[in-house]
Amino acid sequence: MIEFDIPNYRRIDSKLYEKEKRKLLIELVKLQNWIIQEKKKIAVVFEGRDTAGKTGSISILSRYLIPKHCRLVKLGIPTERESKQWFKRYEKQMPTTGEIVFFDRSWYTRALVESTMGYCSKRQYTSFMNKVVPWEKQKKDEGTEILKFYLSIEKGTQKVRIDKRQNSPLVYWKISENDLKGLDKWDVFTLYKEQMFKKTSYEESPWIVLNANDKKIAVLHALRYILGHFDYPKKDLPKPKIWTEGINDYSLKINKVPFTNLSYQQYKTLKIFADDD
Repeated sequence: MIEFDIPNYRRIDSKLYEKEKRKLLIELVKLQNWIIQEKKKIAVVFEGRDTAGKTGSISILSRYLIPKHCRLVKLGIPTERESKQWFKRYEKQMPTTGEIVFFDRSWYTRALVESTMGYCSKRQYTSFMNKVVPWEKQKKDEGTEILKFYLSIEKGTQKVRIDKRQNSPLVYWKISENDLKGLDKWDVFTLYKEQMFKKTSYEESPWIVLNANDKKIAVLHALRYILGHFDYPKKDLPKPKIWTEGINDYSLKINKVPFTNLSYQQYKTLKIFADDD
């Protein structure tokens, strides 16, 4: 398991974020062109608790990629047959040559959500945990590179985000009864998460843990890790700049009300309540 963190990103404001994001997305397009030309197969997994920012992160990463060679996989509730033949459900979703596939939750749903909520049996869970690493290594032998991101958030952050969604006239529909149950089962989920890290993080495909209490920073970290993982032509990935905490030009919006000329500490305190872009 790798806790991937770039300290300089902790001091980035919205304007600098947009500049950094644009630079990294340009590099991601270069990377995709290389993947197409070299006929690579890349699977990028995003796991995490509800509201961790999985869907939003994938949306940003894939925004400028060539759609023909990029795909999102976000599967719903499995059928009884799919539940019994778990890996077959994902076999047909794996990338073909020259393709990047982003998994918004993945086969690891069995190790996290299904086990936490009791949607699979103990035997199914144990079988999955015993088979998943050999299955992934087989995919690697067949030419598929698997990158596994876990977006980590604090319990307070999740509660604030759930409350914001419930009270939003635009995204209230995103909250399900399952989300609320998941908050109550925080400790159970944590137990299964730690077991997943311990048993399924290995040298060829470690879990990359990203702090997602700030969704924007999580996106930059994901981009940085992906770009740093591959050597592609015309790669131009300079180190992140050092931004000062002393300036007072941070800004954000809370319930569409702008707050400007904030110090870094004020910005950091209020960021959790800020509107999602």
